[in-house]
Amino acid sequence: MTTRAEIEKMIAQTALRDHAAFSALYDATSGKLFGICLRVLNNRSEAEDVLQEVYLRIWHKADSYAVTGHSPMTWLITVARNLAIDRLRTRKAPSKDIETVFDVEDARPGPEAEAIASSERAQIETCMAELEPDRADAVRRAYLDGETYKDLAARYEVPLNTMRTWLRRSLQKLKECLTR
Repeated sequence: MTTRAEIEKMIAQTALRDHAAFSALYDATSGKLFGICLRVLNNRSEAEDVLQEVYLRIWHKADSYAVTGHSPMTWLITVARNLAIDRLRTRKAPSKDIETVFDVEDARPGPEAEAIASSERAQIETCMAELEPDRADAVRRAYLDGETYKDLAARYEVPLNTMRTWLRRSLQKLKECLTR
């Protein structure tokens, strides 16, 4: 087990471009840093690539490490974690250049379709008003709210077959009204 002081000494010597110290630092810390990369990326190949980037960063930035009383492993782990997260972010679907994206069609109805729908809605409301109030309510509950025929029969206190007849006749009246 390598001590904190030994790791700090290896980082300091790496800052002076000591290859032996850098090799010793790698041997002492690579297992832990690889575990960090693997946990973040969940992909062995990518974790190995990022680990290589981690040690390149350590080689180039070792002089920026400052002994602050914190464990030197905290600095090394932060470097590994940040690079792994950066790699994870690049995995996301790449954004496309605005010029290469085709025009996106608006799925909402246009003014003409809205006018037609509004007219049809008004016509349906007019036809529903021609039905007896309890029949119109039963049609709304059955076909808009999804209530069952059995529930409607219980609500209006009529036999199930009577409810079916109400609904069938109401739909026929609506159809006649809408085709006028």
